[in-house]
Amino acid sequence: MPNAQLILCCDHRGEGLVALVPPLEAAGYRLQQSRNLRQSLELAQRLDPSVLVVDPLSTGSVELETLDRARAGDPPVPVLVVTDPRDPLAAVLAARALDRGLWDLVRRDAPAEEFVMRIESLKAQYQRMHEMSELRHRALYDDRTELLRPHGFQERLREHFSAAQRHHLSLALLLIDLDRFGQINKQNDHTVGDYVIAQVGGSIRHALRAEDVAGRLGGDEFAVLLPYTRKNDAAHVVQRLLDAIHDLSGRIPGARGEIEVSASIGYETFDGTDIDSIETLRQHAEEALRVAKQSGGNRGVYARGASGDKPSGGGI
Repeated sequence: MPNAQLILCCDHRGEGLVALVPPLEAAGYRLQQSRNLRQSLELAQRLDPSVLVVDPLSTGSVELETLDRARAGDPPVPVLVVTDPRDPLAAVLAARALDRGLWDLVRRDAPAEEFVMRIESLKAQYQRMHEMSELRHRALYDDRTELLRPHGFQERLREHFSAAQRHHLSLALLLIDLDRFGQINKQNDHTVGDYVIAQVGGSIRHALRAEDVAGRLGGDEFAVLLPYTRKNDAAHVVQRLLDAIHDLSGRIPGARGEIEVSASIGYETFDGTDIDSIETLRQHAEEALRVAKQSGGNRGVYARGASGDKPSGGGI
């Protein structure tokens, strides 16, 4: 969240914004001034201000578009654009340039009180949007692992499966289940199991690409979707996940002794034509996961062997 009390005054024209310093400081803000676009971009990234007050040097939209692309966060940092009262196109240009929203206009000759009022209004809008964004995030993502909740993961799986069907793209579905996790909970305080789940979630996140999708399906069950991924590449990811999860073994805070952490993974691939539905894809991965568990765990099993559709008993 941006620095709640810092205003960056982007005085690119070099006219008038210095007069805002006393009123804004009286309202409890700290001010930092920049003299050109390059300096504004650098300070906006480094200082993380709560609002940008911008007096553009040019009358076109390029300057504001550049600042808009540099605005961090969701929602983005608010922008108050200072305009010439004689320019009727100011609102049109601002709307075109600041398409991420959260902006307002103020006339260059407006009293300082109006600047303060509009800044306060933008901050209030930002706070409401930030709270809504937080609520949406908590609804979609598991608190302990920061992985998608089951409904969110299923939606992403449906989207990617549909796209793969339309365009004949490859994807892989991995189902992950921790080995002997019930024993960890029985032999230790529940906080130890919670810690393991959180660490496994982190290991899964760090082992994947930006385009991959991971979810916590419940308890010690996880799922990973790998878009644009064929069998051989999926096998490499499975091994990387197995290694990353097993590396969590050892001394764990609060545990009575050393703990071995490992997982079983069942996975299936889709080339855009060879599976009829998401349900079939998931069923194949579940059957492969069952084979991995029955084979002793700490292994990955591909759902199809070299000669058919049945889950293969061969591990990675």
